[in-house]
Amino acid sequence: MLSVSVIIPAYNHAPFLPWAVKSALAQSLRPLEVIVVDDGSTDDTAEVLRPYEGRVRVLRQPNRGVAAARNAGAAVASGELLAFLDADDAWLPAKLERQAARAAAEPELGLVHCGVVEVDGQGRARAAYLDGMEGWVFREMLLFRRRVILGGGSAAVVPRAVFERGGGFDERLSTSADWDLYYRIARRYRVGFVPELLVRYRVHAGNMHWNVHAMARDMLTAYALAFSEADPDLQALRRSAYGRLHSMLAGSFFGVGEYRQFAKHAMASLAMRPGQVGYFAGYPVRALRRCLSASRAG
Repeated sequence: MLSVSVIIPAYNHAPFLPWAVKSALAQSLRPLEVIVVDDGSTDDTAEVLRPYEGRVRVLRQPNRGVAAARNAGAAVASGELLAFLDADDAWLPAKLERQAARAAAEPELGLVHCGVVEVDGQGRARAAYLDGMEGWVFREMLLFRRRVILGGGSAAVVPRAVFERGGGFDERLSTSADWDLYYRIARRYRVGFVPELLVRYRVHAGNMHWNVHAMARDMLTAYALAFSEADPDLQALRRSAYGRLHSMLAGSFFGVGEYRQFAKHAMASLAMRPGQVGYFAGYPVRALRRCLSASRAG
């Protein structure tokens, strides 16, 4: 079986961190090493990690962001596979075993991801996703028509050689650093998927994806990098891809009540895909229905 290094970036997630560390140490395929990168935490992260001395390697650095923390862990890792786990998520015991087996059976794969259970801040299940894609998936990643690679920074296992050839995580990015790396890998390699629920992805108020402005900035940067490639087949996707990206961003801004940004991205989407006029016009109606439904439920 291929050896696996686990890398856990941690920044001020002390209440959740033991859940992540314990799940990495409890894998049926024992990791070669578990590396926690304390990215300048100012909470009790150091104290929380003390009971794991001897079983977990801890790196400490000034706060440089999640991408830099992941890269720092990867730089000292020795495993043939790199498995990243965010400090507020957790794995089921068979995760690494299932993914390492798939990676060993198909060494041409650039990454292997798996199914995800979404849980709330108390660890209660909210939703489950087994609709990840495999094969040549980079077009679907750009077109934003469906979920493609699941689990954000916690579900993918990447061969170390692939990670190094791809240049690692782009440290200019935060909320979309994982999407950007996975796209660059998917552009050059087939992706594998294990259709089992093996990751518990925690949704809570501290999640980076709630920072819609950072997500918008990151995704627009990642798209600019993706479409800097001159391949005509790729360029043929540009209008549709940007149209769908702006549509997603418009919906995200509407959801947090930033209606000026909603209008900005809705107009940008319509410039690329004019047929969506009715879709965007329906946003206020859908919002009203949600409010009425919530008031009845209350």
